[in-house]
Amino acid sequence: MSSKQLETVKLTARFKLDECMDESLFETYRSIVNELLGYAHSKGITSFKKLRSEKYYELRQRYPKLPSHYIYTACQMACSIYKSFKKLRRKGKLGTDKPLFKKHVIMLDDHLFKLDLEKRIIKISTPNGRVALRFYPAKYHEKFREWRVGQAWLVETPKGIFVNVVFSREVEIREPRNFVGVDLNENNVTLAFPDGFVQIITHEREIRTGYFVKRRRIQRKLKIGGWRKELLEKYGKRERNRLNDLYHKLANKIVKLAEKYGGIALEDLTNIRDSIKHSAEINGRLHRWSFRKLQSIIEYKAKLKGIKVVFVNPNHTSSLCPICGRKLSPNGHRVLKCECSLEADKDVIGSWNIRSKALKMWGASVPPESPPMKPEEGRLSTTNVTKVIKVAESRNGTKKKRMVCEVLRPPRCDGRCSRCSDQYYGCCNPHH
Repeated sequence: MSSKQLETVKLTARFKLDECMDESLFETYRSIVNELLGYAHSKGITSFKKLRSEKYYELRQRYPKLPSHYIYTACQMACSIYKSFKKLRRKGKLGTDKPLFKKHVIMLDDHLFKLDLEKRIIKISTPNGRVALRFYPAKYHEKFREWRVGQAWLVETPKGIFVNVVFSREVEIREPRNFVGVDLNENNVTLAFPDGFVQIITHEREIRTGYFVKRRRIQRKLKIGGWRKELLEKYGKRERNRLNDLYHKLANKIVKLAEKYGGIALEDLTNIRDSIKHSAEINGRLHRWSFRKLQSIIEYKAKLKGIKVVFVNPNHTSSLCPICGRKLSPNGHRVLKCECSLEADKDVIGSWNIRSKALKMWGASVPPESPPMKPEEGRLSTTNVTKVIKVAESRNGTKKKRMVCEVLRPPRCDGRCSRCSDQYYGCCNPHH
């Protein structure tokens, strides 16, 4: 088995056009997509090949000047929208009987546009031939010079016309030496290492709640009018910018800490929102939490460094003992204890179990299969903080610890590991 494998990393870059385009192209494309949606809905078609075979030649005869690949991508977009419509309708989350495409968006494949980063020009096919349009350069565009160009989306907004281009690149992923378990939470991220734990306090919940309260006040005081819309957009954009900045700084810190181990383990939280059943306030707060976005940022940054990323089953990661596998019981605020005398913060337990599941996937012997620690040696104090690292500060020079790392170290195990015969930190078993 090779020690390295190739994986593809995809990133999207945004280019703002310096020139205007004919709006009739957007209107034509939207009408074609809506016609295809109506036909797919009436016939129950979700297959792209079937929809293209039944409607492509008819639309080509009606729009002879339109480049053929616009109809091709319209079929792709119509199928994607109709599949999403059917999925949401099954869950009872729709208030309409048929799908409708309203956005000013055009999907472009590699036949419809050509990007030249050196000349800062995008050439786009139109009914009147290829048009060369200049775009505003940005510093982060330079890193995509060696990347492969994929599909793109032409988007019309009140602030101008943008082209969102998907770039891809193959990277070498090294065989991991070990795994770091990452437990994402509303207000912190807890990492489990072979020799201890790191808890990064993010204050994300306070940021989201603060902007949520501001929006509610604006909605109560201003019922209608353009000023209301402008204020809501202003604070919505400010919240997104702050969280994007937080996510990228946080992901950089996690990848830096995990680089020497070569592996990161995350929870597979697909469809977890369907299982959220709490009070209206907690439900709203959890639904506003964009954990998948943070996971995707960590994933692509790790892959660019050659770090392997795995997703494990999240079941019972915060309820079972990582040493003996018994059910944990609460012992105060956010503290869990076990009959084997383990006592720790629930987020530490979660990251520990995530790392253990990743090691099991990797083929290592981990608890509860491996010999447990002695009861008197199994206590992990949540107050055993040996180091605090400040990661970011708030703006305007105010030194508030917006994000800090608490490094928690477990006690040593006095029994030697059966796999590596190491009595100290760095043993392959997470409880040693």
